[in-house]
Amino acid sequence: QVQLVESGGGLVQAGGSLRLTCVASGRTLSSYQMGWFRQAPGLEREFVAAISQSGGNDYYADSVKGRFTISRDNAKNTVYLQMNSLKPQDTAVYYCAADPSSSGIYRYWGQGTQVTVSS
Repeated sequence: QVQLVESGGGLVQAGGSLRLTCVASGRTLSSYQMGWFRQAPGLEREFVAAISQSGGNDYYADSVKGRFTISRDNAKNTVYLQMNSLKPQDTAVYYCAADPSSSGIYRYWGQGTQVTVSS
């Protein structure tokens, strides 16, 4: 069992930056592919970014490519999402998730952190 806790959300103006942090407990994160997802009001949850167990490979939604960077520190059991050049359409609740089998099926989820980008 893995428990995930996100932090770092908040209110920021368009063009600004935020860094989200996801800390895991219960099991070491090094064996999990990790991902960030987001859900805006009235919309379905969508994929944002993912990173392989070692951190050697990362993947991004087209909407955030070039602006967001996912990274991890397995020694700290932590995953980050650096978000730059934020846009109002990035406003959503952001969730951290863990995929134990690197199959794209995320089994463990955090409670989410709100990101609001004002225009």
